[in-house]
Amino acid sequence: MKRILISVLTLLVMVSSLCSPIYANGDGNIDNGGGDMGSGTSQNKWSPGYDGVRITIIRSSDKAVVSTPIDYTNKTLPRDIIHFGKTSKIQYLNHSPLKPSTDIYRYKIPASPMPRIISSGETVTDIEVIKKYFTSEGAVKMVANDTGIDFDSLTNGNYKLLLEPIAYLTFQGVFMSMTAHEAALYDQILSGGLRSKMVSLTHQNLPLSMFLETPDLDFPAWSGSRRGRVSNDQIISSLGLGIVRFNGAPTTPPPPVQTSVQYRTNTDVITSVRLSTSAAITPESPASVSFHILGSRYTVSNIVIPEGDSQLVWVKWRTPSQPQTLSIQVSSSKGSLSASSITASIVDLNQNTPPDPKATDRNDSFRQPSIPSYADKTSASWGIWSAHWHEYWVWIPKWRWISTGPDSGYWVDNGHWEDQGWWEYTWTGYRASLSATQSISPDAKSPSTVSDRIKSGYGIEMDVSADVPSNAPSSHLTGAQNAVSYFPEFNYRTYWRLHDSKTSGLKADFGLKPNDFSTYQSRVHFTPIWYPDGFYTPITRVLDAWTPDGMLTLQLQSAITISGNLFSDWHISPLK
Repeated sequence: MKRILISVLTLLVMVSSLCSPIYANGDGNIDNGGGDMGSGTSQNKWSPGYDGVRITIIRSSDKAVVSTPIDYTNKTLPRDIIHFGKTSKIQYLNHSPLKPSTDIYRYKIPASPMPRIISSGETVTDIEVIKKYFTSEGAVKMVANDTGIDFDSLTNGNYKLLLEPIAYLTFQGVFMSMTAHEAALYDQILSGGLRSKMVSLTHQNLPLSMFLETPDLDFPAWSGSRRGRVSNDQIISSLGLGIVRFNGAPTTPPPPVQTSVQYRTNTDVITSVRLSTSAAITPESPASVSFHILGSRYTVSNIVIPEGDSQLVWVKWRTPSQPQTLSIQVSSSKGSLSASSITASIVDLNQNTPPDPKATDRNDSFRQPSIPSYADKTSASWGIWSAHWHEYWVWIPKWRWISTGPDSGYWVDNGHWEDQGWWEYTWTGYRASLSATQSISPDAKSPSTVSDRIKSGYGIEMDVSADVPSNAPSSHLTGAQNAVSYFPEFNYRTYWRLHDSKTSGLKADFGLKPNDFSTYQSRVHFTPIWYPDGFYTPITRVLDAWTPDGMLTLQLQSAITISGNLFSDWHISPLK
């Protein structure tokens, strides 16, 4: 039976393809919440106390995972429990796949028992006790010993502990282990099947058992309700984690409140908001959201959302041709919106092109600049709720006495059948990713005889290809629409060159715009005559691949070798 189940789980996965010093060694960036638990069945249940914590050591400087995650629990568990391996939340967000396993489940029972992690209807956990435990010297030494990392090195400020609560539950008759993040990913694969059976645990008390008080490791602080059901997207982005940091680790300031968005002129964009609801929104009385943009009204209708959940709602539109700042007003007929007013700044990239290069140009003080690193966003996920009616017919009796005499008669049931069914919700998840390549070659009119080497003063051609594969309808997203290149002679700022779109859509190709200083209007960028020998490395930002989850963007860099200069190709002699 377990072999059959693990085969089914594997197939499903393949198809869906703590902040200042305290007296203890660590400082806990952890808070929690929860709520009442529902009732279970023999096939789908969870017993209070069957919980644990996965601990992963993270390097502060680059957020790299430097240890194999370790699971701790107070319970003795069966060896054949189904689990998803040892993968941390950070690794999942970096595209590690969800992989069910029947290998022996490895875990450790602490010598000093952990406090209860997940609240239940009878027991409410104490977050201060949880903090005190995991920031204590004893707990940190336990982690250091189990991971083989020296205690002094672990606590010198260069590392943090990522904590993730674990639940041990029976689902569809099989005993399983899962973190909150794994539960959300698994539920996406099952199109809401886990949530429908175990919502009070997997989409309430487990994810709300730990969340951040302040942002850290690129995870946001949780500002939502501490009770009630949460969505898969909210769990994946913000819930089911705590962080222990140590003296000397830099404090991450809270990010600024996002009150505006920037778009480029003449670009197809997607503007989105999140609609949340405490009461179920059903097909009988669906919600609608309206966006008011530049005098036009765009309305998204027939939105359904289960109780205590949320969904992104968006509109695709084209920005104007002139730079400007505009206000987008958003309203909804039901639920609450993440934003009711959005300030959009429309900017024009087509400016600040490099000046005309001269043969007399010099830059004797030039030093090779550091290559900047712009933030990439190469994947996005979102989804839509739908609902269908689950019929449940119940006979409603209505008995009536039929008299046939003074002391005789009989009862007749004049009742009726009544549909006491309910709405069942299904989550359809979508994903998109951005990949791109860049090639650099000598200008076709330069005398270079090799493709990776030129003399300074000649031009280079740059070609970019971008691909946005997705399982979503085309109305949900756009392909990459802009590419802009920056150059080392300008310290990767001040001047830039735009690319023209050669082919558009989800698979797009770009080439430099024609150079006004080229005799032949070639699509080139001229390297300065004074540029020293060595690598010449332009960078290109691929922009404006829009999804409901925001813009996908990617930085590309590639180099060509400068060797000599164009003067060596000219010889001047007296006329005989």
